[in-house]
Amino acid sequence: MTTVPVSIACADGLELQGTLHPSAQAAAAVVILHPATGVTERMYFAFARYLSEQGFHALTYNYRGVGLTARQVLAGFSTWADQDVEAVTGWVAAQYPDLPRFAIGHSFGGHAIGLCASSQQLQGAVLIASQAGCLRFITPLAERLRVAALLKVIGPLCARLLGYVPGKRLGIGEDLPAQVMLEWCRWTSLPRYFFDDPSMNAAARFSRPRMPVLAIGLDDDPWAPPAAIDLISQQLTGCQVERRQLSPAHSQGQAIGHMGFFRERHAATLWPGVAQWLQRQLAVSP
Repeated sequence: MTTVPVSIACADGLELQGTLHPSAQAAAAVVILHPATGVTERMYFAFARYLSEQGFHALTYNYRGVGLTARQVLAGFSTWADQDVEAVTGWVAAQYPDLPRFAIGHSFGGHAIGLCASSQQLQGAVLIASQAGCLRFITPLAERLRVAALLKVIGPLCARLLGYVPGKRLGIGEDLPAQVMLEWCRWTSLPRYFFDDPSMNAAARFSRPRMPVLAIGLDDDPWAPPAAIDLISQQLTGCQVERRQLSPAHSQGQAIGHMGFFRERHAATLWPGVAQWLQRQLAVSP
């Protein structure tokens, strides 16, 4: 399959780089893949190719400041939502005005779907491992202590001293802009994550979309137990939310975890459920 590089201009003038994965046949819809924190678009290429084989155009992209540019970019989670995700959704709407539009958000990518006004242009969305990242939800004590050290001590210290977070060296993915880490650090101790941050106005923003949503949690994800997934998905008060909880047993015993759903080893087991859900939404659309 031939992919097409794309450049998408944000409202503040910064350009995002992405990749269009065209459908192998006449496209039934367009699917935007919003990444998790500290992940580049390449992790989603295999899944995007799978979607293209099922009759969807798929778009992958990188948030500003992820990877090598983290040292030069001033951006937080709120910037990713308000600038990057808004621009990408608007670009898709302009490029494909006659096709239904869906979004799949992984971790923070699911948060962005709830936060963004442009999600009102979608016909549906899938949230995968998209949880309230409160430390209290991480029940294995050793993992909670490890995450607390990263998000409360090491990460913020790096952000303030270096001006960015060396995610690769810390084992949390790609390098990140400082503000992403500082927002993340602040929200982890709030009882309801960013819903308790008045500057985000998150509850009101989450109430705007009107669409079907599939929210998937993963049993072997130590960061996102069902209660953490539910805290996010239940705030989508205008949406018809279907909740699914998957385990390694759904993929022939293979581990999934917080980052693993999009790995190609799950192509024959986990991925068809998402494609079939998208196809059902097309079937019931007016």
